[in-house]
Amino acid sequence: MTKKPFRLTPYQVQFLIVVGFASVGYALYLRYLGIELSTVGLACDAGLQTLICKARSVSTVLFKNSVFGIVALVVATLNLMRPSIVLLTVGIIAAGLGIVLYNVVLSGLAIGLFILGFARPAPATA
Repeated sequence: MTKKPFRLTPYQVQFLIVVGFASVGYALYLRYLGIELSTVGLACDAGLQTLICKARSVSTVLFKNSVFGIVALVVATLNLMRPSIVLLTVGIIAAGLGIVLYNVVLSGLAIGLFILGFARPAPATA
């Protein structure tokens, strides 16, 4: 019994492109308009209770503890052993957030593992 190699359909590739752009876009928005903008930082530190302040505080705690990079690396390792579209989607989200939100080393390593996951031997021809 031979196992079918992991290949993405064009619809899955389009879905992953949309998910990747959305996660990196949200991370850019959060970094440059929520974390690094001094007026937002001062307002949030003064006690403003808005959605951007909550997202700012949650993402700050997560990237200080390298959660984005660790999750991306764990999911990339699992995807390398047993590839699936679900693991690839979660990993792209975590790696995209990690690259923009200061977890560059671990997220970059995870992206390398995702690329390596596609380097499978070609099926044998008869």
